[in-house]
Amino acid sequence: MRSDLHRAGEYSSLTEAICDLYGPERTVRDRRPVSGGDINDAYTLMLDDGSVLFMKSNTASAIDMFRAEAAGLAAIRATGTIRTPGVLAAGEDGSRSFLLMEYLQGGRRIRDYWETFADELAMMHKAETDPEIGYGFARDNYIGSGKQINTPRSSWVAFFRDCRLTPQFRRAERYFDPGDRKKISSLLDNLDRYLPEPAKPSLLHGDLWGGNYMTGDDGKAWLIDPAVYYGHSEADLAMTQLFGGFAYEFYEEYRDVGGLDSGYSDRRDLYNLYHLVNHLNLFGGGYLSSVRSILRRYA
Repeated sequence: MRSDLHRAGEYSSLTEAICDLYGPERTVRDRRPVSGGDINDAYTLMLDDGSVLFMKSNTASAIDMFRAEAAGLAAIRATGTIRTPGVLAAGEDGSRSFLLMEYLQGGRRIRDYWETFADELAMMHKAETDPEIGYGFARDNYIGSGKQINTPRSSWVAFFRDCRLTPQFRRAERYFDPGDRKKISSLLDNLDRYLPEPAKPSLLHGDLWGGNYMTGDDGKAWLIDPAVYYGHSEADLAMTQLFGGFAYEFYEEYRDVGGLDSGYSDRRDLYNLYHLVNHLNLFGGGYLSSVRSILRRYA
């Protein structure tokens, strides 16, 4: 079986992909839906030789989202620090697009699960990044189903203002009253008062909440569904705390290994403002009060 991604989008059918990966005699014997996805349909595929694959499927127009996911997983995997499922193939099959991936059965968590997770994430954040990009990424990608702009910037503050907050605020314009707009303008104009420039860019998962990691067959945390870019490592840590947080041991270990600059707790909600405005744009006005609360704090 080939384990590299066959030029994403060039398979014209699932059958073609399976034949190329596993041989012309292989067929899909069983397809079972997997619950839990918000955006895509998901399935386990069992081949006639017993091989099991994981497949995401969406409309044909979503193929770029799958290409972006494959690129993000490849970037994380290239650091050699924390595991991700292998991407096998992507393509279009009639009116549907698909992404084929390694299937994780999931094992029993190792004893130091959270500490190991923190160690490996900290190593990913310390890994070398592309000096020609600075802050951003080689391509735009997606945060949920929303487009995420990754145009490179030499400054973290400029990137977070121009490519994170500003596009989301523009999409959410209909929700804001004049008072909100005044606060938004003040925040964007004075963002450097609140956010420091890191010593170096870090590769970020970009959407690191509790639904975007899983336990692999080795019993350790594996990252899934990334929205990667080069940014400040604090932004990844902040996202882990937006919807309930990880275990206490995770944060203690990350502080020891990865380090957190003083004042992180004061900046956390500002990093998460990006995700909350994105949720406002994707899911509606239920997130407006949380957005306004953070605007009042910083502007």
